[in-house]
Amino acid sequence: MGFGKSCCDCCSNYVYDAEYDEYYCAVEMDEDEAEALYQFQTIGCPYYDPGDEYKIVNKQI
Repeated sequence: MGFGKSCCDCCSNYVYDAEYDEYYCAVEMDEDEAEALYQFQTIGCPYYDPGDEYKIVNKQI
């Protein structure tokens, strides 16, 4: 799932949950914010954070 120029897989807010064995967005959004974000997928995500490159590389392995 990508939004414009940002990519959830590359975002530091996209974290792994070992209990559920899946990744999720850790940004706390209310229902209206989430709907607006997913409805307008061509606009870049305002919560995108490239973060530490080394963490992102470890997530991809």
